Amino acid sequence: MKLQPTILEFTQKLSAVLQLDAEVVDANLVRIAGTGPYNKFIGKKLNTSSRIFRYIIETKNNKVVVKTRTDPICEGCTTQDSCEETAFLGVPIMLNESCIGVISLVAFNQKSRELIKNNTQLFLDYIQHISQIFVIKVSESKKSSSGLDDVFSSLINNMDQGVLVLDDSNRVLHGNAPALANLNITQTELTNIEINIQPLLVHDNKLKGPEQHIITLDKRQELVVGQFHVIKSQQLFLMSFYQPHNAISHDDTSINLFKDIIGESSQIVQLKTLIARVAKSPSSILIDGETGTGKEVFAKAIHAHSDRNKQSFIAINCAAIPEQLLESELFGYVKGAFTGALTKGRVGLIQAANNGTLFLDEIGDMSMTLQSKLLRVLEEREVMPIGSNSPVPVNIRIISATNRNFKEMIAQNDFREDLYYRLNVIPMHLPALRERKGDIEPLIYHFLERHSLAIGACYPGITESVINSLNAYHWPGNIRELSNLIEYLVNIVPVGDQIDVDLLPPYFDNRVEVCDTKTRVTDDYLNLEEIEKINIEECISRLGNRKLVAKELGIGVATLYRKIKKYQLS
Repeated sequence: MKLQPTILEFTQKLSAVLQLDAEVVDANLVRIAGTGPYNKFIGKKLNTSSRIFRYIIETKNNKVVVKTRTDPICEGCTTQDSCEETAFLGVPIMLNESCIGVISLVAFNQKSRELIKNNTQLFLDYIQHISQIFVIKVSESKKSSSGLDDVFSSLINNMDQGVLVLDDSNRVLHGNAPALANLNITQTELTNIEINIQPLLVHDNKLKGPEQHIITLDKRQELVVGQFHVIKSQQLFLMSFYQPHNAISHDDTSINLFKDIIGESSQIVQLKTLIARVAKSPSSILIDGETGTGKEVFAKAIHAHSDRNKQSFIAINCAAIPEQLLESELFGYVKGAFTGALTKGRVGLIQAANNGTLFLDEIGDMSMTLQSKLLRVLEEREVMPIGSNSPVPVNIRIISATNRNFKEMIAQNDFREDLYYRLNVIPMHLPALRERKGDIEPLIYHFLERHSLAIGACYPGITESVINSLNAYHWPGNIRELSNLIEYLVNIVPVGDQIDVDLLPPYFDNRVEVCDTKTRVTDDYLNLEEIEKINIEECISRLGNRKLVAKELGIGVATLYRKIKKYQLS
């Protein structure tokens, strides 16, 4: 495309001299120049009628067609019946035994067809001469662009960060080794497939710095953190040192069906399978688990995939509302039911959830009186508002949740046994976060994205050492504690930097393993900074290369430089 004005000028002169329309495409089937109906969409890839060009590029041979609808190469063409071309002559443009494009002459009427048919060899010789002129121009362009372009190419290819070079039409021209590694692709594949880069989050472009992008490579997608830099007619997509390293999956079950349930541990997979089986059932479900394990998230997932998903999902925390108020909230009341009641009465949450789902969180804190009334609702499928003599029929599904031991409560007469069995038709136990092997890291990236979007910050990176620390932590507050921690870290991390261990709160385990080639030493008496300094100093002494040191420590090179300065290391 850098030579496009020159090539277009030659193409127009060629068309005028031969009285035929002409077209030039490159090896990627991008139209470089054209006359007549081909003078549109310059710089765009051909969508149709590319069969004959592909043949010339692949075989590196001339091709002449004077019977467009009966020639074997036209068989199977989707536009064969509507094709207006009456004849075609194409010549490959060869550079160092590689086909870099095709020059073609095209006839659209019988007179032009006869012109190609009667002068085939003459035209082939002439077009081959023109192609050699193009090759000379390409070679001259490469020589003239050596100098500074070579410096930039060398700089890009020796960068530790992944870099993609794109033209002004967003076509990828080149990728350095780290970029190819991040995308799990070769340079040849990179230039031969269609690539699209789109930001994951739609915003008003006020965010500065790296952010998440979805890179589509044919039918595969990768999630990559980076940012664009525009330089003249080209763009650089500069990837960040930190990457989430998770491809976008197209598994409908895990992405679309349970998009809010993050994790693929064996326990979570079993729970997803259970939800898929029981979601459409009207039976009651009792979810138990420690505080912060995400009981309401699972309840919403059950509702979302039930036949009631177009109706209301009503959630209430039984422990957060006083008993007297909780009764009126659940059952509602009629006009004049008690002093202070609304003059029009009030519809209770049970009635509001009719045909939908009622989620009762912390149901173990419900009083024995309300337990009796709730049992009647479950048995009779009707609710009696306070002050009313007429029951109202309801069709609801109840999902309840607790972090308490019901067997102990029943033994101490704190919970009705008959109500327990009505609620616990389908039991569902949520494991603690510390028991979910491999789920902490995807949850980290999920909360990084959510909280970055919520506060309007650019997506930060996170070092491997932080992930290791979070994996080793016991998480007494479970997923809620992890979410709160990530929100805190997103707020305090410097713009453009990544989250490192020095940003973690002090209650995280200070015992850090100091690596040796053969031994691992743990010192309970050193503080975190002293251990980190010793660790960095030992790695520098052993490896002697800052890039390798950063890789082993699981931090970025920029972070390593900052810590070397902080600890005054040589």
